[in-house]
Amino acid sequence: MAQYLIETPQGKWEIVCGLEIHCQIISKSKIFSGASASFGDDANEDVSFIDAGMPGMLPSLNEQCVHQAVKTALGLNATVNKRSVFSRKNYFYADLPQGYQITQYEYPIMGKGKISIDLEDGTEKEIGITRMHIEQDAGKSIHDLNPKKSYIDLNRSGVGLMEIVSEPDFRSPAEAGAYLRKLRSIVRYLGTCNGNMDEGSMRCDASVSVRPYGSSELRPRAEIKNVNSVKFVMQAIESEAKRQVEIYESGGTVRQQTCRFDPITGKTKFLRSKENANEYRYFPEPDLPPLILTDEYIESIRAEMVELPDAKKKRYIEQLGLTAYDAAVLCENKETAEFFEKAARGQDAKKVANWLMGDFFAMLNAKHLTIEQSPISPEQLGKLVGLITSNAISGKTAKDVFAIMSEKGGDPEQIVEQNGWKQVTDSSAIEAVVDAVLTSAPDNVAAYKAGKTNLLGWFVGQVMKQSKGTANPVIVNELLKKKLG
Repeated sequence: MAQYLIETPQGKWEIVCGLEIHCQIISKSKIFSGASASFGDDANEDVSFIDAGMPGMLPSLNEQCVHQAVKTALGLNATVNKRSVFSRKNYFYADLPQGYQITQYEYPIMGKGKISIDLEDGTEKEIGITRMHIEQDAGKSIHDLNPKKSYIDLNRSGVGLMEIVSEPDFRSPAEAGAYLRKLRSIVRYLGTCNGNMDEGSMRCDASVSVRPYGSSELRPRAEIKNVNSVKFVMQAIESEAKRQVEIYESGGTVRQQTCRFDPITGKTKFLRSKENANEYRYFPEPDLPPLILTDEYIESIRAEMVELPDAKKKRYIEQLGLTAYDAAVLCENKETAEFFEKAARGQDAKKVANWLMGDFFAMLNAKHLTIEQSPISPEQLGKLVGLITSNAISGKTAKDVFAIMSEKGGDPEQIVEQNGWKQVTDSSAIEAVVDAVLTSAPDNVAAYKAGKTNLLGWFVGQVMKQSKGTANPVIVNELLKKKLG
């Protein structure tokens, strides 16, 4: 694994980074009220008295949010804590109507876990997870509608969140990006979070510090809040690390602080001094009892588990003969993996993977389509590969068939039949065309026999042209080499 270092004339510096990922729980209602948890409704449409912080309103825990959290914990190879406790995290902000957030502090629902990430050089690295707790989200402050006013939308207030906290195991922006993509893939497979960072349903806080290369010390860190894309997380980590290196090398001191990342400038900006836990005055939530889970409950959720990316990747490599890279690409997205498996049923899996990752993905990108919107079904793609494998059509003809399918849809066998593109494999029929080509070009035949063997390609092209591309190229090559001596 290549070492990522920030190198200056004064020395080498190493990044030490940990991530906190907030994953919005997929559930119909919020974590402590019956209000809708849907995205995209009009501002303040989905707000109950509890979400608005009205006096005397008591929270009631949503069992579906607990179910989703336990499923996520199992997917992260983590310990599910059978006893967890809700607490109040006290702070003031305009989009926090209660004046506190109901969360978990000392006793979270999940303990230590781990994720294996794939790095660009083909190696793997295991990232430790410290904990996961469940909590309610705050509302949303909107600052860009009026130059003199801020607006508050409480639709998001009270929506269930899973906060997944990693160990400070990241040593490069690329590792952080790989972890984010892997975690997003896992929760999407599980159906516990949609992972849409652009909608805010998955948000990342990155804690970044630097130290001289070879040192084991942990220096003051900056926490970069609410970064909403993998690309921006990587840029933010790199920008903040370089900022800290410049401060240290100029003789300054890095303060523990909270920052935001500006994607326009590519720089981190100071927001406030970093709070410590005691500043939030945590205390147990008096309106909610401890959450107690039984072994039977946990095992019933374990029985629902689907095959996750790592297990699927291993199966693709060992049973289907794919490369590690191909398997990783196909497994990252659940919908892509399902499409591939349907297309590869009864077909050459490697050829299907090549078509999927080549022409098929290129077609989707060109048309700005998701895989669910594809005009070509997985069964049709599988049939097309089957026609190539059986020598019914050539690779070149397959591309013509694919072009028609991508524009109009349709069954590849019917397209081949309608256009008369079925490949000729009858040696005697092909031989007649070969003889005609050789007879019509005596000068080239003589030149070939005199040593200009690169003319073989020209002869093949002439035969394919005469046969309108239907002659089997393997048989054409064999016959030409035989007849040309």
